[in-house]
Amino acid sequence: MCDMGGLDNLVANTAYLKAQGGDDKEMKKRRRSLSLPKPEQCAALRATVEKDFESVCEKQPIGKKLFRQFLGQAGPEYANAAEFLDDLNEWELTEDAAKSKACTNIINKFCKDGSKNFLSFLTGDVAEKCKAVTDKDFEEVIGSKVKEATREFLKGKPFTEYQTSPFFDKFLQWKEYEKQPITEKYFYEFRTLGKGGFGEVCAVQVKNTGQMYACKKLDKKRLKKKHGEKMALLEKKILEKVNSPFIVTLAYAYDTKTHLCLVMSLMNGGDLKYHIYNIGEKGIEMDRVIYYTAQITTGIMQLHAMDIVYRDMKPENVLLDSQGQCRLSDLGLAVELPAGKTITQKAGTGAYMAPEILTDIPYRTSVDWWALGCSIYEMVAGYTPFKGPDAKKEKVEKEEVQRRIINEEPKFEHKNFDAATKDIIQQFLKKKIDERLGCKGDDPRKHEWFKSINFARLEAGVIQPPWVPKPNVVYAKDTGDIAEFSEIKGIEFDAKDDKFFKEFSTGAVPIAWQQEMIDTGLFDELSDPNRKESAAGLDDEKKSGTCTLL
Repeated sequence: MCDMGGLDNLVANTAYLKAQGGDDKEMKKRRRSLSLPKPEQCAALRATVEKDFESVCEKQPIGKKLFRQFLGQAGPEYANAAEFLDDLNEWELTEDAAKSKACTNIINKFCKDGSKNFLSFLTGDVAEKCKAVTDKDFEEVIGSKVKEATREFLKGKPFTEYQTSPFFDKFLQWKEYEKQPITEKYFYEFRTLGKGGFGEVCAVQVKNTGQMYACKKLDKKRLKKKHGEKMALLEKKILEKVNSPFIVTLAYAYDTKTHLCLVMSLMNGGDLKYHIYNIGEKGIEMDRVIYYTAQITTGIMQLHAMDIVYRDMKPENVLLDSQGQCRLSDLGLAVELPAGKTITQKAGTGAYMAPEILTDIPYRTSVDWWALGCSIYEMVAGYTPFKGPDAKKEKVEKEEVQRRIINEEPKFEHKNFDAATKDIIQQFLKKKIDERLGCKGDDPRKHEWFKSINFARLEAGVIQPPWVPKPNVVYAKDTGDIAEFSEIKGIEFDAKDDKFFKEFSTGAVPIAWQQEMIDTGLFDELSDPNRKESAAGLDDEKKSGTCTLL
């Protein structure tokens, strides 16, 4: 007898994996009909667009790319400033003997009066120190003072001239294009990857670029029934603010008749809980545990720097991408706390909750470091510290887990707990907040357990991960094992709901959208001055009419 559930899963997986490989023929046909808005259509935007140097020239990928192109053709002084910053960035990421060589090259290239690339725009004390710099004071002079002076120079006349150049005109065209309405017709939809409290997560693909994403679909009626609107909007606003390689990226927010949709990074390597319990022996190899924890720690610190407390750190919420890099996901319980403010609200997942949550002690970021300690323990041992190895055989009641968290110390009986691993876990699992690692004004990344990690290179994404997902494997539950939601009845929407849906559905998120345009080649294609526009492909779009469900 045919296993229809298994067949459905096979078909869904095949379509999903095939989509990741791309269809160049289909993409070329679709792209022929695309074009940027005309410059005259951007007049209103020119008056309202944010003209902040850091935002336009450093954070927004297309703004940064076009600014660098402007500097490259605006004369040697501007071009030298840009080239210096690029070379200095490479020096910061270089290791060992090559770093010393890169240092010497920068001195000879940019600091010698009379050299072709001399930084002639420097003045006063900084200029004198630049000319006299040596290997010994290189980091202080070049890596700090000259670097900052170069940025200040670029913020002045070069940035002002950029805003009246054809390069800025092109930037405005892309910003206008960025504002296009986003609906479900913008995407192809593939298999369900998982589910959350308010709906499912499925894989989607942008029709015009081929970019794959995960779409978190929040059922509007379920949200209203469970009063989850505030939580959904807060998660969306936090994701919009955060731009980190260690936290999932929000690319689009839109709504359909039935759902609110958050389109985010597709993390097709599975979550760490899946890797702990479903691949080989329980637990994860130590080199992977250290690498993932280094990325998680950096992501948590970036959230804390923005006064955001995560509150749901656990392996299930740490996802791997196709390259083997991990990111924090599911910020539904995250909360913004202004400096100095604390809360006592109970939130999180039982096995990872800190003592202060359970005992109503005011807390801030301390709860995330406790949960990270629990997560490291679980990655190593294959079970959580306050449930123990027999929790699967014999259920440990919630009240007993809470009692252990408050009163007991974890046991380190598993064979993979070496001295350094045991120490960092114990430091994260200190009962008193002011004794806990990460809560004493200290940096957890300086612990000896991370001695193999170069954090500057880690943040730049140039370290090869210890494990890479296989491209022909789906690291997710079978579609038949993902329970479907029951239909919500008796919920009607009013004007207040419509206002909320509109506030949520803001379309493309600038940084992520611009990076997609560059990464998929659409930026180069539509910016090509020799490109001929064509109406070809429009008929296909008209015939389609709706999003194809595979």
